[in-house]
Amino acid sequence: MKKIIIFILAIILLNSCTKDLVPVDYAEINPSIFPQSEADIQAMVFACYYPLRGSWWDGINTTSERGLMFVCDATTEILSGKFSVQQYGHLLNYSPINPEITFFYDWYYNKISRMTLTIDQINQSKVSDTVKKRAIAEIRCARGMLAYDLFDLYGPLVIAPLEVLKQPMVEKPLARLTNAEMVSFIESDLTEATKELPEPGANEYGRFSKAAAQMLLIRLYLHEKQWEKVLAASNQIIAYNHFVLDPDYVGMWGLNGASKSNEVIFAIPCNYDGTSENQWQLMVLPSNYPVKGGWETVQSTWYFYDSFEASDIRKTMLISEYTGTDGNTYNRSNPGNVMDLGPIPLKINPDDQRTTSLSTVDIILYRYADVLLSKAEAIANISGPNAEAMELVNKVRRRAGLANKDIAGFSSLVAFNDLILTERSHEFWCENGQYRADLIRHGKFVSRCIELTQSSYANQSKVVFPFSLKTVSEGKGLFIQNPGYN
Repeated sequence: MKKIIIFILAIILLNSCTKDLVPVDYAEINPSIFPQSEADIQAMVFACYYPLRGSWWDGINTTSERGLMFVCDATTEILSGKFSVQQYGHLLNYSPINPEITFFYDWYYNKISRMTLTIDQINQSKVSDTVKKRAIAEIRCARGMLAYDLFDLYGPLVIAPLEVLKQPMVEKPLARLTNAEMVSFIESDLTEATKELPEPGANEYGRFSKAAAQMLLIRLYLHEKQWEKVLAASNQIIAYNHFVLDPDYVGMWGLNGASKSNEVIFAIPCNYDGTSENQWQLMVLPSNYPVKGGWETVQSTWYFYDSFEASDIRKTMLISEYTGTDGNTYNRSNPGNVMDLGPIPLKINPDDQRTTSLSTVDIILYRYADVLLSKAEAIANISGPNAEAMELVNKVRRRAGLANKDIAGFSSLVAFNDLILTERSHEFWCENGQYRADLIRHGKFVSRCIELTQSSYANQSKVVFPFSLKTVSEGKGLFIQNPGYN
C-alpha cells in the first residue's frame, strides 16, 4: 500500500509547475514513454487501488462520515446520530441537496473511467502478456468493486465507453445504463478478473485474489437475487480449502488480527503514515473514554443491542458501559449525552497506544462468514430451508458462542430469511456497510426505519440514493434522476 502513496506523490510532483511557472499537463500519458516496464505497469495498478482505500479525503472505504460503511450503516438500526448524515440518513431524510449522500457518485464515478483508460494503456504497452494479464485482472477487479459499490447506492450508472473517453474534448452527455447492462458490466469485470488473479494465499496481503473477485460477485448476485449464481460462487470459494472461521471473532479486529486470520478474504492495510487510514476510534469514542478518547460523532441504537442474544460474543465491542476519565460510569441507565441513543459501536481494538488520531487496525471488507451465510440464503431460496442451510448458519452461530438453531423452527422461507437477516446484522455490523443492501433485499429497509424512528420521510424511493442536481444537469436531459427525488 505504501507504493500507492509513492506513485500518487510522483503524479502530484509531475503536475507541479515548471521553474518558469508555466503549467505542464501530464493528464495524458504518452504511450511511447510510459508505460514501458513492469514497474510502470505496477504503478498504474497501485493507482487503481487508491480510491478503494481508507482516506477521509478520497478513499471510499474511509471509516469516517465520508465512507461507505459509516453512511450505509447509518441508514439502519446499526448506527444513529444527532447531526449530519448519521441523523438524516437514519431517518431516510435525504435528497439531492445533501452532499454527504450525493458525494459518492460525484467523487468516484470518474475513477471508473480512469480505470478504463488505464486498461487500454496497458494493452498498448510492450510489456509481456503475463504482466499485462495480471495487471488488467487487478484493475478490472478494482473497477468491478467500485462500480458495484456505486450501483448498490444509486442504481445503474453512466459508464463511459472507451471511444468516448479517448475524445475528452468532444462533449457527449451519456445516459445511465439499464439495470441489466449495469449488472452485465460488473459481472464481466469480476468474472474475467478471476481468470488471472492469484488463488487465495498466493496474493500479496491487501491485493485482490480470485476469492476477493468471487466474493464481490456474491454481493452482486445477492443484490439481484440470482440464487443459483450465489450458490456457485460460494462453492468456488469454499473449494479453495483456504478459508476457515476464525475462532477468535473479536481478535480479527485486533492490532494485527486481519493479516493473521484465515477468515479474511480482503482487507485494507492501515498505518500511521496515512497510506490508508482507519479513523473509527476517533469517530465513535467519547472524549472522556479511557485511555484515549475521540469525537463521539455516532452511536449505535439500543434496538440493535437488544436484538443480540445475551451470550453472543459478537456484541463484545458494542460498548454498553464504561467509566470515563471524569470518574463517572456511563451506561443505559446513566447515558449522559454519549449513550442516550445507544451503545458505542467500537467493533475494533481501542488501540490505546496509537500515536495519532488514526489507528493501525486494518479495515476488513470481506470474510469467509459471508460466504457461509450467503450460501445458506441461496440454498433456502432455491429449494427451501433445509438441514444443510441451517448447518451453515449454525457454524457461524457456534463461533459466536451460541446454541444451534433447529430447522424445525425455521421451515418456512420467511422465517429462515428473517433468521439470516438477523445473523447478518450481528455478524457484519460496522464492517463494510452491506447490511443496508441486506435489508433492501429482504424488503425491510423502509419498514425497519419506520419501526425504529417513526420517520415520516421513509418511503420506497429511499432504497437508492439521489444524484446531485449538478450531475443531473450535466446530463442535458439524458441523465435521469432516481424516482422520488425530482
